[in-house]
Amino acid sequence: MDKVIVSAAEAVADIPDGATLAVGGFGMCGVPVVLIDALFEAGTADLEVVSNNAGVDGWGLGILLGAGRLRRVVSSYVGENKEFARQYLGGVLEVELTPQGTLAERLRAGGSGIAAFYTATGVGTQIAEGGLPWKYDADGAVEKASPAKQLQAFATPDGPKEFVLEHAITADFGLVRAWRGDRHGNLVFKESARNFNPLAAMAGRVTVAEVEELVEPGDLDPDTVHLPGAFVHRVVPLTPAQAAEKPIEKRTVHIEKKDD
Repeated sequence: MDKVIVSAAEAVADIPDGATLAVGGFGMCGVPVVLIDALFEAGTADLEVVSNNAGVDGWGLGILLGAGRLRRVVSSYVGENKEFARQYLGGVLEVELTPQGTLAERLRAGGSGIAAFYTATGVGTQIAEGGLPWKYDADGAVEKASPAKQLQAFATPDGPKEFVLEHAITADFGLVRAWRGDRHGNLVFKESARNFNPLAAMAGRVTVAEVEELVEPGDLDPDTVHLPGAFVHRVVPLTPAQAAEKPIEKRTVHIEKKDD
């Protein structure tokens, strides 16, 4: 089955206003920026995004955020996105902050057909007890707070311990970026760009992958495939220029001192 879609615009054309998206990436690494740009050009709005973070100002998900296209974000941290912080604290954006490992497992569980799971992360904090601000009003008061979660004691080698119930995440669409991919949707991610991409792909009911290098079926060693094509529905091959665009959030230069 050939899953290749020639253009990013065509690949995201059926994403409606109000959709929920699981988006891969970590910081500025492995972000499906071409698909995000296509969504921006399409004018798609009122989106809920599940992503480790919401990009940076003027790049990645930050483009949709700056245009007021996001209504809710489920993330593990704000990062250095000033617009994200402004909209959250100003009562414009609803934000569900989730521990990073828990977020990863909620996405993986959603893609694996697991409805919920128990974890020790967050026990004894507002993650479990509730009360985390999800949305502020225009005056800075908490308009919506996180609910309390179910706790359950389990036997462990160190004795009984409490765990908190976390629900899986599924999304209408998954948007991811891969290093290599074939026409069947089998994907390989390069080093740290792997990050949340396989998990976001698994959680999407319809997953679109932009790939830096498109290869033919059979060209990928099965042992190197990180995500099988069963989780991927559309493949968008990038141009060399698109594949090469990889900005650095904070450029640090080391100047080697010469011996006197």
